[in-house]
Amino acid sequence: MSYETILYEVNENIAKITMNLPEIRNPLSNQLTKELIQAIRMADEDKEVYAIILTGAGKAFSAGGNLNEFKENFEKTVPQLHKEGLDSTELFKLGAKVKTPIIASVNGSALGGGTGLVAMAHIAIASDQAKLGLTELRLGIIPYVILPWVRRAVGNRRVMELMLTAEIIDAKKAKEYELVHKVVPHEQLEEETWALAKTVASHSPLAVGLGLEAYYNTEQMDFMKSFDYLSTLRIVSFQSEDLKEGASAFLEKRKPEWVGK
Repeated sequence: MSYETILYEVNENIAKITMNLPEIRNPLSNQLTKELIQAIRMADEDKEVYAIILTGAGKAFSAGGNLNEFKENFEKTVPQLHKEGLDSTELFKLGAKVKTPIIASVNGSALGGGTGLVAMAHIAIASDQAKLGLTELRLGIIPYVILPWVRRAVGNRRVMELMLTAEIIDAKKAKEYELVHKVVPHEQLEEETWALAKTVASHSPLAVGLGLEAYYNTEQMDFMKSFDYLSTLRIVSFQSEDLKEGASAFLEKRKPEWVGK
């Protein structure tokens, strides 16, 4: 599949998706959003992909919404805006739907929707030059679609502060707020991201997928019922080829060869 606003490549069971509009700081335009959805879904459905890296080209990760498209919204009908909103919202539902871990490699500014992508990622690693923030109120709106992900990452009180101040924070503070998991020197970001992705991709893709499913399905589940659900879910692992292979490889002191079944 050919893309106009992103780059897509697969190496060593890792799909790397790069938002590729560096001259305008990789805004989440309608087209870029659609292509991100397509690429993430394609990677998730690819049996040879065990991890997904999401990053930006140039000096920014993503500057968030496209201001030119915001202006065009004034000329659109409410039904049209509603449909386009539902279409773009699908991007931020993917974090809880995919069975392949998404790793955000935050190479620069990640503002508004860019911060939302970082919060949605299962693991986020940032350059020490990265900047993050919910800057929507500076434009007269609020971070509607991304609010659930950022709240999940930083908590209720902190997301309220970030939203109402529209403050741009540095990578160190983003780590303190738990928006990102790790901060590394800018020149080491690519190497560190790749090492992290290889670690994630070294595990059984079936087990990892089941882990993500278990995490999201039990989040809002009754506490006691969650044990019954997880006990049932683990039967899948007990009967899987990957568990048999993993146990055999451990006992034989060799690297396992996963089949994802």
